[in-house]
Amino acid sequence: MPKILVINDDGIKSPGILILKKELEHLGEVDVVAPENERSGIGKAVSSSLVKVKKVTLADGSEAYAITGTPADAYMLAVHKILRKPPDLLVAGINLGPNLGIDDFFTSGTLGAAIEAAIHGVPAIAVSYCVEKFIEGQDKASLVNMEILGLTAKIAAKTAEYILKNGMPFDVDIISINVPEKLSSLDFEATTFSYRGYLDLFVKRGEGYIIDRWVLADYPDDVKGTDIYAVKKRKRVSITPIKLRFIHNTEGLRNLIDFLYSNFRQS
Repeated sequence: MPKILVINDDGIKSPGILILKKELEHLGEVDVVAPENERSGIGKAVSSSLVKVKKVTLADGSEAYAITGTPADAYMLAVHKILRKPPDLLVAGINLGPNLGIDDFFTSGTLGAAIEAAIHGVPAIAVSYCVEKFIEGQDKASLVNMEILGLTAKIAAKTAEYILKNGMPFDVDIISINVPEKLSSLDFEATTFSYRGYLDLFVKRGEGYIIDRWVLADYPDDVKGTDIYAVKKRKRVSITPIKLRFIHNTEGLRNLIDFLYSNFRQS
């Protein structure tokens, strides 16, 4: 029976975990290891301080593990300390908020868990429910349309079913799924990352600055074929393949290498 590991960055009590777990259970043995509290925006950070692990009971009566660390910590601890073996598949989510574009790729704790798994050779899915607007102080769970969240879980589970049966698509390490909060219809679109960065996110608060809201409308518009365009403009489910094997043309550095040699050989 396949082993599936579920991690998120919204915290062990997030409704996204339970509904995702339920949909995945018919595919194999599902384990949940997640941060005790929300760790959104932490990326693939790992903790340099003490990380505590405790066994908890989810609302469905099943056991899970809550940690005081990051989503990437959750993967490492699950594999090496808690479950003591890698899963056949990692599913990160369901994130309550978008994970769109290259900025979110490097910022998201949900994607951070998926990246950690993929680095270690485990196929990974990151799945996000694109809440259109979140303002500081709101309870994210209260903003959720449970029908769309349930649909998001079903899409994630069907994607997992395909991967467990057929393997990952060629040259793909992670599949990132973004489901709009307001679907025009149930259409799927294969997309690429938007390479447009965040706009000005910070607002003045007392003696400093804070990001006090996360609004889909604030994502910079981009061209057809990108994840932002599919979700924001077309209200379609975005399916983005991610390859971690960054391949660079070192020939472009020839002039720099020659310049460094010319300077340091003289000294």
